[in-house]
Amino acid sequence: MARTLTKPTGPESPLVVDLQILGQLVRNRRAHSRLRIDDAAALVGVSKDTLSRLENGKAVGTDKLMSVLQGLGLACFVVDKSQATTALNAIEGEPGMKAGD
Repeated sequence: MARTLTKPTGPESPLVVDLQILGQLVRNRRAHSRLRIDDAAALVGVSKDTLSRLENGKAVGTDKLMSVLQGLGLACFVVDKSQATTALNAIEGEPGMKAGD
């Protein structure tokens, strides 16, 4: 049976508030990169099980998480929760908002 690729979903907010959302963002990036889960896992240096757990909102080690993010070209940006909306607007380039304001 041929292995199939996950279909990418539409644009999503990069704001991560739980593991489920983080997993969806990782899965979406992999899908946009047109990588099957086993190929992506090998590319980023984690097991297929680890990548699957992450994509399904389950906990993985911080070192594995960082390997996946870096390997898929993603970054982690940590900001005070009270400033999350302002930071998100600046990142997304909302009119009237500039990084550094």
